[in-house]
Amino acid sequence: MTGKVNDAVQETLDRLVCEGKEIGVQVCVWLGEEQIVDCWSGVADADTGRLVDGETLFNVYSVSKAVTATALHIQAERGLIDYDAPVATYWPEFAQAGKGDVTVRHVLSHVSGVLRMPPDVTPELMTNWDWMCARIAEMEGAYPAGSRSSYQSMTFGWLVGEIVRRTDPKRRPFGQFIRQEIAEPLGATDLWMGIPGSVEPRVAKLDDVAVYVAPDNNMMREAQPLIVDLMPDPFERSYVRRACIPAVGGIFNARSEARFWAMLANGGQLNGVRLLSQERVASFAAPRPHFDDADPVFFGMKVPIGWAGFWLGGGQAPPVSSPRNMRALCHPGMGGSIGWADPDLKLAVAFCHNRMFDTLEIAQDSRTIIGDVIRSAL
Repeated sequence: MTGKVNDAVQETLDRLVCEGKEIGVQVCVWLGEEQIVDCWSGVADADTGRLVDGETLFNVYSVSKAVTATALHIQAERGLIDYDAPVATYWPEFAQAGKGDVTVRHVLSHVSGVLRMPPDVTPELMTNWDWMCARIAEMEGAYPAGSRSSYQSMTFGWLVGEIVRRTDPKRRPFGQFIRQEIAEPLGATDLWMGIPGSVEPRVAKLDDVAVYVAPDNNMMREAQPLIVDLMPDPFERSYVRRACIPAVGGIFNARSEARFWAMLANGGQLNGVRLLSQERVASFAAPRPHFDDADPVFFGMKVPIGWAGFWLGGGQAPPVSSPRNMRALCHPGMGGSIGWADPDLKLAVAFCHNRMFDTLEIAQDSRTIIGDVIRSAL
């Protein structure tokens, strides 16, 4: 069975590249405790002709949020965080500007209202953890806590990451926490929140020709200012790659990312390593309050996010169509990367690529095409 699935995915990736729908792409899949697909195709850098291989790294943008949220859940598992406690319980400075009633659950659920990036942010300042956290703590929310869906496109990372850092008895930098508490235990050696210089030559070059850029007079621009927008510039700058930007700055390959999703697909453990209880992971598929809200950051669209920081799969349109299961946990990233965990099939899929695209059509969506191929071959 394993060879059949791998061959079917490989054939599909080669076809997508040949048709120009992908440039460079990786897919890795786990079924239960076994890796069953490890495929790649195409070019990592069109300028040099460097090909994708199994070790190539990709910017995954908001797929990073799933790993970041999991770090907080690990702290809750250890009794160090109460989801319904105010954020200021752990980060007292955050109570400034009327934010004392924002809870950890509000943040995880993207209903905190704390979505705005500092208006004076620059790519350089975005890499300064203490500056970002201090500025977010000073600013008032765009909406009252718990009042509506308001996607924390970039602020999610510092909000969650600083709560984790403040509750970590060792006070480790957040990127180090991810490395030591998630990546290394799972054997996910290329799950990076801030890469070391030694791996930078393995990072694929992004192509953003097919991505819609939001206009200036839009709430998205307050959550994701143009100067730090989720585009090759600034995210291909070396100093940005090396910084921990935990909502959108993850640089992963499919092999390591799939191990992370496999841990969730298997109820919080993989190959004898347990990070979360089965009951906690099962709770992640519950919807949040304001699940059906039109989200102003997402141009008035509904964003199918559960209470725990994961998107819920199974919808009728990309990207959440990829898992084809309403109980699946997933997270898409800007430009089309995605990872997901189906607890019913114990199936985990990581899809990493460098041709950034926007699509609302399943027939044009590589992520859903690949998911269908995997399920059909199984």
